[in-house]
Amino acid sequence: MGHEKPIEPFSDLHREGDHVRAVLLHDPTVEGLDMAIYMDASGSMKEEYAYKTQQRGFLEWLRGAPMKEASNDVEPQVRWMLEYLATKDRNGLLRVAYWACGTNGRQVEAVGELKGTDVKQYKFPGAKQLGGYTYLEPALRDYVKYLEEQVKVGAKRGCAIIVTDGRLHDAEAVEKFSEEVAKKIASGRLPRINFVLVGVGDDIDEEQLEHIAHAEYPGVGHLWCHRIAKEITQVAELVAVLVDETMTVAAGGTIYDDKGKILKTYEGRLPAVLEFEVPEEAKSFTLEVNGQRYTQPLPDEEHHDGDEDEDHH
Repeated sequence: MGHEKPIEPFSDLHREGDHVRAVLLHDPTVEGLDMAIYMDASGSMKEEYAYKTQQRGFLEWLRGAPMKEASNDVEPQVRWMLEYLATKDRNGLLRVAYWACGTNGRQVEAVGELKGTDVKQYKFPGAKQLGGYTYLEPALRDYVKYLEEQVKVGAKRGCAIIVTDGRLHDAEAVEKFSEEVAKKIASGRLPRINFVLVGVGDDIDEEQLEHIAHAEYPGVGHLWCHRIAKEITQVAELVAVLVDETMTVAAGGTIYDDKGKILKTYEGRLPAVLEFEVPEEAKSFTLEVNGQRYTQPLPDEEHHDGDEDEDHH
């Protein structure tokens, strides 16, 4: 099975047999959305949290330029995510916490409810004690409990961004808890929730992230999607999982196969999620919108126990 990365203006791409589902890059507004960021604080992240002072160049030194502010690898990533995600949140405040901390790696250390507008003054030096193991399930429980409280004061949907170096020690527990969450969503006991795994660093276990993101749950579909931080070119990719077919991105468009045959015409409105059939041998398709054409290579047919992976990136 081959994977093709979505290219702009697409943020997600999936093919199963002749059926293609392509999600357009869109900056969604979702009513009552309550967002959070959870930062991996396991021992393997030690280097990422280490502060390094950038040296002044010789000419800067001669000019008397001030010393550059010390930073770590996590801080700039979390700051830009927080600044953007706060614009999506219903009250502009995000729950921010460290996970996988404490001796056993099962602790969650809350940083607080942070504003995107104050992002420059926040420091993210890591948890008080980095964890010996990377256990994610306690962080998911923490967010679900938090969201249940927020529902009482207006939250209608939840989305947690989970920053990790991509090596989980409790993947099975994560999958089991995800099933519990999906059942509660399907029965109306929880609002719709999505989890986004964002891999940072050079030792990401992308296969593990993909495996978790592939799962589909009855009545809910996908709970998870995953992103690799260094591959994100537009911040809207962080919340592609919130985009659905009710959102409109343009006033119509046309889809062609790689031989120039029209596959589908959208009159009046072009939805953010496109679903259409392609010939079996098709290697790409082209979207024509507003007089411009965008050609997207197609992946080979995907086989994942019959599951659609709308969130493979």
